[in-house]
Amino acid sequence: MTGSPARTLLLWCPDWPVLAAEIVDGVPATGPVAVLHANRVVACSERARAEGVRRGLRKREAQGRCPQLTVVEYDPGRDARAFEPVVAAVEELVAGVEVVRPGACAVAARGPSRYLGGEEAAAERIIEHVAQSCLVESQVGIADGVFAAGLAARGGRVVAPGGTPEFLAGLPVEALGRSALADLLRRLGVRTLGDFAALPAGDVLARFGFDGALAHRLAAGRDHRPLAVRQPPADLTVTAEHDEPIDRVDAAAFVARALAEQLHERLAGHGLACTRLGIEAVTEHGQELHRVWRHDGLLTAGAIADRVRWQLDGWLSGSNGRTGARPARPTSGIIRLRLIPDGVIAQAGLQAGLWGETGEERERAHRALSRVQGILGPEAVVTAVLGGGRSPADQVRLVPWGDERLPARPGPPADAGADPATGRGGGGAPPWPGRLPAPAPAVVLPSPLAATVHDAAGEPVVISARLAVSAPPARLVVGTGQPAEIVGWAGPWPVDERWWAPVEARRRARFQVSLADGAALLLAVEAGQWLVEAIYD
Repeated sequence: MTGSPARTLLLWCPDWPVLAAEIVDGVPATGPVAVLHANRVVACSERARAEGVRRGLRKREAQGRCPQLTVVEYDPGRDARAFEPVVAAVEELVAGVEVVRPGACAVAARGPSRYLGGEEAAAERIIEHVAQSCLVESQVGIADGVFAAGLAARGGRVVAPGGTPEFLAGLPVEALGRSALADLLRRLGVRTLGDFAALPAGDVLARFGFDGALAHRLAAGRDHRPLAVRQPPADLTVTAEHDEPIDRVDAAAFVARALAEQLHERLAGHGLACTRLGIEAVTEHGQELHRVWRHDGLLTAGAIADRVRWQLDGWLSGSNGRTGARPARPTSGIIRLRLIPDGVIAQAGLQAGLWGETGEERERAHRALSRVQGILGPEAVVTAVLGGGRSPADQVRLVPWGDERLPARPGPPADAGADPATGRGGGGAPPWPGRLPAPAPAVVLPSPLAATVHDAAGEPVVISARLAVSAPPARLVVGTGQPAEIVGWAGPWPVDERWWAPVEARRRARFQVSLADGAALLLAVEAGQWLVEAIYD
């Protein structure tokens, strides 16, 4: 290729995975937060960096440096969804935006600089507009080519036309974003991009291959890749405005049905179906309410209407469908209701059954359970989702019927075994030290039962700090019941959780025991107290 790289304006949002976790999941980014992928830190908040947390650290080392660290699992889908409003805000000012990755987008600088009065004025205008529209802080860099503009954005710089090679020359080789190549170059004595760019192109290709040759071109400022301009997505949001505030659940249900039909028709017109629905409402007093409903499948018009009705019922009556404290209801009625298809797929995007379409029995069961939910609320029908954890209670999460079946904690596949010594699951799953070996108990008690365990001499069995058992367990008494003879036992499996947080710290050990009457129980001892946690078949 010939010619110089195009002038490029790149907007970069620092620590975007952390901000996305705040936007989507409500994790406060002002606190010490770290986003982890494969047990290593890939992003962290400013306060976490002040405590010594850095990218690349392992989870335990990061928590050792900052005991109050909030850990969030890396979710590229969450990052992309949260970044969409930022891209839309940029598109309100300029056209032809390319999303480089969640947290960074680029546009040709020529148009904005002409329209907004110069490159620096365009950068300031875009930063200000994103801050006002999305409440997100960002930085803009302008240089020749996308690669150089991304590096310039880190310092909020505008590199003069033709000055990109000089700007890149003083940067370290780690700026290439290729850790293996950077490590090799440093061992060869090549420490800056200028040193790397000075090497003969033929020798670089022969020694480092095609990827090394591409990095060599980037280091020399010869980034000729054209911008991959995206097409703005179709506006699928539906909105209903009301002169009279809605403060009754029956009126809200009527509005929900009409708006759901409108959204379903709009999606069908684009050959799409909704899997994740955002519901927004504005009250007469200016209160803004927002909730995202996820669904394990396609949301039909009836399913959309049900979820909108449930949510409006929760807002207007101060009920969330669960027992316990009721949230405060709005101080006035709703005057604006908006439905946002936060996740869409093609109508044919779901996998059919193995032998064709989904069976009639499944459809009948789905309709019946959805009807129960429509009468009693979304929490009336729940299904269990298995995940990771050290205790049986930790490994099960109950989710409403139709919601996404996502485990609360990562865990091994259902058919993967676990090593009793290490608790490490099969299939490359993350380790859970202290995890119980198979089989899993059949009944997990919602509240553990107090018990006492004695040895053959009638003395209480105690566990030392070094996990030494004072004597083999011989008899078990649950509550005020009769003593039962213990004919077999295994353990202990120690668990020392959240030792870095004294308020949440928990230290215990578990035992499996079999009784003379054929029963098998899971026992735990904590602070000297024996408890019955679960029952085996």
